[in-house]
Amino acid sequence: MLSKKYSKVAGQSSVIRQIFEFGKKRALEVGAENVFDFSIGNPSVPAPKSVNETAIRIMNENDPCFVHGYPSAVGYDDTREAIANSLNKRYAMNYHKNNIFMTNGAAAAITLCFRAVSDYGSNDEIIVIAPYFPEYKCFIEGSGVKCVEVEADTKDFQIDFDKLSAAINENTRAIILNSPNNPTGVVYSEETIKTLSSILEEASNKYGRAIYIIADEPYREIVFSGYTVPYIPKYYKNTLVCYSYSKSLSIPGERIGYIAFSDEIEDADLMFGTIGAVAREMSYVGVPSLFQMVVRDCVDDTADISVYETNKNLIYNALKDIGYSVVEPNGTFYIFPKCLEDDANAFCEKARNYDLLIVPSDSFSIKGYFRLSYCVPTARVEKAIPLFEKLYKDYN
Repeated sequence: MLSKKYSKVAGQSSVIRQIFEFGKKRALEVGAENVFDFSIGNPSVPAPKSVNETAIRIMNENDPCFVHGYPSAVGYDDTREAIANSLNKRYAMNYHKNNIFMTNGAAAAITLCFRAVSDYGSNDEIIVIAPYFPEYKCFIEGSGVKCVEVEADTKDFQIDFDKLSAAINENTRAIILNSPNNPTGVVYSEETIKTLSSILEEASNKYGRAIYIIADEPYREIVFSGYTVPYIPKYYKNTLVCYSYSKSLSIPGERIGYIAFSDEIEDADLMFGTIGAVAREMSYVGVPSLFQMVVRDCVDDTADISVYETNKNLIYNALKDIGYSVVEPNGTFYIFPKCLEDDANAFCEKARNYDLLIVPSDSFSIKGYFRLSYCVPTARVEKAIPLFEKLYKDYN
């Protein structure tokens, strides 16, 4: 007999993936140029030339058995040292190679952190700020602990500290922050990070154990003019940073990222080994060798991410001018307007009449909004704007 837990959900996928698959089928019916798929966050700009050139150089200059062989379970020393040095230069940190643990992208990093700071099957809890990336709940519950949702202050999508303070208790082990945020595009301000740090320090002292921040930062480099992303470990020592090169280097298919923590974190002497033990249990060992070396040599490079700000300005200004209620994104390639009716699923179904494929906010554990992913060619954004206007007029 198969697993009862997993056989119950066999064949299910996220709403985002379902819409994405629908878009591919619809494109065969009416032509890809007539389908405006804003469902999935797949980078639309190519990796920088340095990535391809570096990969080719590494393969040409090294023994193939080395390039394609098993790496160290924790990652190559020189790759981890390069990442540590880059972070030190950018954020005035004091990282060294044993503060960096290589992972198979941000999803693996986050899951490893959840399991490293909590005990499976216990009363431990991890807090998420809604709206949030839906896989967080899957990762938390798969770690055998409780997912506690705290709704953001929807006027600006910063943290609602009254609600957060009410949710923290003796079982709280961590809070996961995503800034710049998926799905809202908002960057948590320095004031927000400082207030959060103060609350968590007080709560940690009260309950006699650290409450960790798990900082999910795959969009760190995609930040727009006039905004900066506070580097959370500068404000709160008990922070585990989860990073992915999927967005900054436009290489989501290569599945490479890392966890970073400082020597000031609680149980620093055990943290690296604990993460390694979780990785071993979950088979998350051995990040692809070739792309560890590519990251080592391209650690400070990015793809040409300026197109995302161009697209943001187009879609934000257009939606606002049409009459949609929307908070301006500070980064990422997502925007999160209010729907024109309370039922987000019904609204997004109606949008399909115009071949506008957008994601209802129920997927992100909040009602009444939709996510639009504008990591698409700029011409597609421009062609979609009149359709959003027609959709608006349907309701008005």
